[in-house]
Parts: sequence; C-alpha cells; structure tokens
Amino acid sequence: MQLIKPDINIDFVGKRKIAMIISIALILIGLASLVVKGGPNYGIDFAGGTLVQVQFAQPTDATAIKKALKGLDLGSVVVQRFGDNQNEFLIRVEQSTAELQGLSVQIQKALGQTYEKGDVDIRRVEMVGPQVGKDLRNKGLKAIFYAMLGLLAYISWRFEFRFAVGAIVALVHDVMITLGAFSLFDKEIDLPIIAAFLAIIGYSLNDTIIVYDRIRENTGKHNKESFPFIINRSINETLSRTLLTSGTTLLVVLALFVLGGGVIHNFAFAMLVGVLIGTYSSIFVASPILIFWEQKNKAKAK
Repeated sequence: MQLIKPDINIDFVGKRKIAMIISIALILIGLASLVVKGGPNYGIDFAGGTLVQVQFAQPTDATAIKKALKGLDLGSVVVQRFGDNQNEFLIRVEQSTAELQGLSVQIQKALGQTYEKGDVDIRRVEMVGPQVGKDLRNKGLKAIFYAMLGLLAYISWRFEFRFAVGAIVALVHDVMITLGAFSLFDKEIDLPIIAAFLAIIGYSLNDTIIVYDRIRENTGKHNKESFPFIINRSINETLSRTLLTSGTTLLVVLALFVLGGGVIHNFAFAMLVGVLIGTYSSIFVASPILIFWEQKNKAKAK
C-alpha cells in the first residue's frame, strides 16, 4: 500500500533552514518554560511525598478542598483535578514520614466536616520517600543516557559515525521538545513518562534508520549526483512508508489519549507529541545533519 508515489520530488532539503529555525524556537520555548517554572514538574515517583486520589459525589473545586484541609498540619499541599472526571482530585503532600501513614483517614475526617457523609471516596494513597524518589529519578535519566550511548555505538558500526551523530541529535531534539511540552502544559513526569521517552527514542530511531538505509543504497546508485540530491531522493522514496507508519501509530495513541482515562493520560500525551516530533525529525533533522557534516568536511579539505 502506497499513499505517495516513490517518484515524488518534494524539496525537503531546501527547507532545512526553515525547519532548523522551527526546531530551535520550539526547544527555546520549552527551555524558557522549564526555567520559569524552576525545572520539570516531577511526579510522586521522583519528587517523593504522599499522593491521595479523592472522588467527590458533589461538584467542588481545589480551593474548597484546600480550605477543608487547612486544619491538618500537612505542610505544603497541592490539589489538582484528575483526568476527565470533574469531581476527582489529586492531593499531594510533600511529606512522606511514618506519621503520615494514616493520612487518608485524616483527610477523610477533615473533608467529612465540610462535605456530606458518603460524598468523599478515597480511591488510592501512594507514598514515596525523598531518597527513593531521587534514586528513581537518577536511574531514569541514566536509562535514557545509556540508551542513546548504545544507539551511538550501534549506528556507528552499522553505518558511519556521521550517521550516528545525526541520529543522536534527532533523538535529543525529540526528547527536549517533548520535555518542553510537558513543562508548557504543566504535566507531571514520573516513571511511566520515562518509559514513554524511551519508546519515543525507539520509534524515532526506527524511522531514521529506514531513511539512512535508503541514503546508503542511493549513494551507490546515484554516485554522480550531489549528496543533498541523494538525501532528498531517499526521503521522498521512504515518505509513503513514513506517513503510513506514523499515521497508524497516531491513531492508536490518539485513542489512548482521548479514551484511556486519567491514569494513562500523561503517557499518551508524551507518545502523541513524541510520534509527531519523531516523524518530523527523521525528515528535517537527522538527514540534514549529514549535509552539514559533509559541508564541514569539504570546508576543512579546502
């Protein structure tokens, strides 16, 4: 099945400077958001603390819940709406000591003084110590770093080092833009999101490898043509496959995002952004990096 004929000739290489400006702008917006907000919004897995999920039978809001909990000595408390249910909230307390093990009972009693009996339902309670959270965060970052290091070694062996550099730049580009999107939309980063980042790396690399393989093949076929021509030809020849793969993946991820519920919402959001950006970077980032590398080497030779 082909959506686009392989002999199509869209000038992707000619638009690489525009794409570079777009990429830099997206990354800078994400970084600015991270700086303004003081870093990523870590979830309970990484930040540590206690998380309580509460469902109310009657409509309410975060301000009213905070007011009801004012009598408890909980320190810093964050209340936010959870998922699509307008009456379901997450209450996060930064403390996670043994004294808070009965926190759900304390919260239920405090809320019971404001809301009618039976209107408050404690759905779940999670507790993570600050040291455990820090350890999980470090291991998650190491997992992403080692994954990229392994990919650098593999692509250098499978193709050439310049191909590996292009792929890694594209992967860093994808992760940074996805991280920036999480900061802009104020979404939490926890263990499932690290899994999503690793999935994004794998997905983006798969697309990039397909294009790289065609570039290597066309280098032998069109050895009299310029390198930018070969890259543009290769991207066009694999474009139908790229759009089919991305389109079917997006349908599944979009279904998870819309219908998956609050628990999987952030994971689906990461995948949604990652698939879109990964497809874009395979065309406009990973391959044009090779042209930059080629031009740099020619300048050195001269």
